[in-house]
Amino acid sequence: MATTAESADPSDAANAALLARARELLAEHPVVDGHNDLPWALREHVSYDLDKCDIAQDQSSRLHTDIPRLRAGGVGAQFWSVYVRSDFAGDKAVSACLEQIDVVRQLAARHPQDLRLARTAEDMEAARAEGRIASLMGAEGGHSIANSLATLRALYDLGVRYMTLTHNDTIDWADSATDEPRHDGLTRFGEEVVHEMNRLGMLVDLSHVAASTMRDALRVSEAPVIFSHSSARAVCGHPRNIPDDVLASLPGNGGVAMATFVTKFVLPEAVDWARAAEEHMQAHGLHPLQNGEEAARIRHAFEQEHPRPFADASTVADHLDHMREVAGIDHLGIGGDFDGTTLVPAQLEDVSCYPNLVAELLRRGWSREDLAKLTWQNAVRVLGDAEAVSRELRERRGPSVATIGALDG
Repeated sequence: MATTAESADPSDAANAALLARARELLAEHPVVDGHNDLPWALREHVSYDLDKCDIAQDQSSRLHTDIPRLRAGGVGAQFWSVYVRSDFAGDKAVSACLEQIDVVRQLAARHPQDLRLARTAEDMEAARAEGRIASLMGAEGGHSIANSLATLRALYDLGVRYMTLTHNDTIDWADSATDEPRHDGLTRFGEEVVHEMNRLGMLVDLSHVAASTMRDALRVSEAPVIFSHSSARAVCGHPRNIPDDVLASLPGNGGVAMATFVTKFVLPEAVDWARAAEEHMQAHGLHPLQNGEEAARIRHAFEQEHPRPFADASTVADHLDHMREVAGIDHLGIGGDFDGTTLVPAQLEDVSCYPNLVAELLRRGWSREDLAKLTWQNAVRVLGDAEAVSRELRERRGPSVATIGALDG
């Protein structure tokens, strides 16, 4: 009779060894994740009442994110999205963004042993040395500044270190990837927004924007840009992904593309399915990204009739392989979009799962040096480079007083 060791599947032992290597690597070079929507999830689930949702405890019944799972996933820095829905406008968008910033600051104050607010690359390294998770902020959507460069500066002063130029809707000065174009990229005021972000040291985030906007921003930006949560359009033809010509331009710019895990952005078969699911939500009077019991019930009913296509860690690794080939290893990162989507791949179901992706890349022959760049070094470097550009620009010019009316008419 065969012993247990003799009857075990050799592949199980090999996978366990890869996972152990992944965890060991992440202990030294933890993940900088470019985008997590926990703040908005807290708004929708508990109206920011953190007594009702203690992220020091397991929240897997309703969230992708809590501190124990961040620790298990080897996360060393998180850009928390201070996202505002793109149907919010004007003062409503600004005040909602301020509420998002406030909850990130509250989380850091409540969990000082685990989270440290970070504004600079140096802060990120200090948090890692302390064994804490660096907590940075990114504003998702230029509508959050209500066409005001003074508001942009105020967000920077509050700690926001990137702004995604659009969300899902085209705004007054920039075209979105998922809406009708109106400007063929950036308007003159949009270019001024980019210049002012460069002067401040705020990273220009090109996830969500139209390809024309990507190209315009790369043309005018004086600092490296990022894609906080976008994958490769050549692998999955969703407009939210990055075309190869744009990926190929990143070495010249110094920027970083952070591959996302959202199933409809990484798996071609999921693109049409996700569109139908969103239309189903809208037909029931709900926003496609809405959370809560009613939204969950309606999604579940749709999936019972239309089983969802499933991606896994290998699907995301396919994107990273392609992105490395086109842009080079110095220009890659990770931006999971947890708590900002209901569609995540198997093996990447929550923030504890980054070791599964690293193990898959190890299996494909990625070196320890390349993985350290992917997980930690590239993201820290790009923020530090933006800071260096800012120091130079602030010596040459002061805050812009341009208005959209003056530049765009």
